[in-house]
Amino acid sequence: MNQIELHTERLILKSITPAIIHELFETKSKEEIINYFGFDDSGFEHYKNMHVKGMETHRLSLFLFLLIDKQTDLPIGECGFHTWNASHNRAEVFYNMRNEIFKQKGLMKEALKKVLEYGFNDLKLHRIEALIDANNTPSLKLLKHYSFTKEGTMREDYVVDGKNQDSDCYSLLKWEWENIKNSTQI
Repeated sequence: MNQIELHTERLILKSITPAIIHELFETKSKEEIINYFGFDDSGFEHYKNMHVKGMETHRLSLFLFLLIDKQTDLPIGECGFHTWNASHNRAEVFYNMRNEIFKQKGLMKEALKKVLEYGFNDLKLHRIEALIDANNTPSLKLLKHYSFTKEGTMREDYVVDGKNQDSDCYSLLKWEWENIKNSTQI
């Protein structure tokens, strides 16, 4: 496994790619995989489904980081890119903190900075998008912190509990990132 590891003050970010997911499911037991990712049976089934059904096409892939808490050495969330289109140098960012006790502590802000840097510098992205629920105040604050621009609303774009919901589309371009990362803003 060719794994990348990034560090912040409080987190270790371990890369997870389709190749790593396939290798884990081909060489490790269910218990070893659950311990590696730090998730429950539903998380295991989600990743197993990705392994079996695929997570790449000829032009789309994913690249994510498992967020490891340095104090406990346990996985606490994910942050990365899905719908990564290398041909067009763009991807959609996503992030998830698994447990409420890790929320509202600035950990995702810490992780997202490294993930954005990695996306623009190493994956050579020009555009990073984020789709969020308009009522998701923590996500909105996080995106605004990094100067994402709201582009509009995608009507009935995703399904929650069997019901179609709108999502607001935000984006950050590489030149905008270069401008803000050199400022004292982040």
